[in-house]
Amino acid sequence: MLSRFKNIPTHMDYKGQKLAEQIFQGIILISAVIGFIYGLIIQQFGWTVYIVLGGFAVSCVLTLPPWPMYRKNPLPWQPVVPESSGESPPKPQETIKKKKHK
Repeated sequence: MLSRFKNIPTHMDYKGQKLAEQIFQGIILISAVIGFIYGLIIQQFGWTVYIVLGGFAVSCVLTLPPWPMYRKNPLPWQPVVPESSGESPPKPQETIKKKKHK
């Protein structure tokens, strides 16, 4: 039973996080504008709040779960070296050059 839950992906890549943030902000902004205009027309502030809360709920459903559209650009990671293999993990190359002082 638990193996089914372990197979569910729970991550987003960086571009997916940016997309989710843009979608979230866009839906909140649009629902706030629509709610404000509708509430102003009918003179009921409660409807403004309901529309903004509805936009919030829709944006949560669209952006909180890690949908596949948020996982299209994974980062390339180094392969995992098991500790029992006796190999030492690969060391990163020195890319920082020392500055010469004048």
